[in-house]
Amino acid sequence: MTVDTRGFLDTAGDFLRADPARNTVMLTVTEDLRVTAASAGTLFGWWQPDGEPVTAAFMHTPDYPVMLSTASVQAAAVLARDLTAGAGAGRRIPGLNAGQEAADAFAATWRDRTGDAVAVSRRMRLFRLGELIPPRPAPEGTARLAAETDRDLVARWFEAFAHEVGNPPRQDHSRAAAGRLAYGGITVWEADGVPVSVAGRTRAVAGMVRLGPVYTPPELRGHGYAGAVTAVVSQAALDAGLREVVLYTDLANPTSNGLYQRLGYHPVEDRVMLSFAPARHRLRFIRERTRGFRPARRR
Repeated sequence: MTVDTRGFLDTAGDFLRADPARNTVMLTVTEDLRVTAASAGTLFGWWQPDGEPVTAAFMHTPDYPVMLSTASVQAAAVLARDLTAGAGAGRRIPGLNAGQEAADAFAATWRDRTGDAVAVSRRMRLFRLGELIPPRPAPEGTARLAAETDRDLVARWFEAFAHEVGNPPRQDHSRAAAGRLAYGGITVWEADGVPVSVAGRTRAVAGMVRLGPVYTPPELRGHGYAGAVTAVVSQAALDAGLREVVLYTDLANPTSNGLYQRLGYHPVEDRVMLSFAPARHRLRFIRERTRGFRPARRR
């Protein structure tokens, strides 16, 4: 394991770039760290038994779940062991983002070694753009790249999006907005000159870009703004010559899943997000839920 982004990419980079769609998160996060020369305390690692080629990799950014690539059951179980007793011991691991089989193997080892309660917090689907199908008819308005004057608005909308989907609450959304603005990574849809929807995108890496977040305030939904701004960002990625344009959806949200498929996005893989909670928290939860109840008297 390492916190050295360059060292991680030197070893696992070829593995990640061989399938940029499935490895979109690790590739785009490391690209941001490389470009900005920042260190977010992110821990990296890879699975390379006996000097063989790398066949799995992981990343953990504080406050977020561990992100695990496609991995064997054995690799997932060993990772859980190493994060409790190896170089990763002492880090607060709130959960895991992985394929189902790897997630099951990781969770079983994690539960055995920590006693934590494990629960499914979200099920995600990765989509990849095929042939773009712009919405017809297009909604009222036009798209434009966000400017510095949009920073506060974008930060508020990023925060609202994070709250809706259940992302960690301590994110610096103003900093995230500024980072996206620096490379033209935010597009706004305006109606009558007023911003009504926003779509973000990552930096391009390995011929791939990931869209998100896409957000429209609740009171402005139902007009097609999200589909329109997503189509614009998707077309811009294609025009830039990118081979892979991807995005994630929450499987519990049929609206977004249907929207992106109508735009020409096709399923690639499903992932599960697990959350971990110490057993004492689980017991406290049970006590709180049962507070006020008394045992029945014997007759």
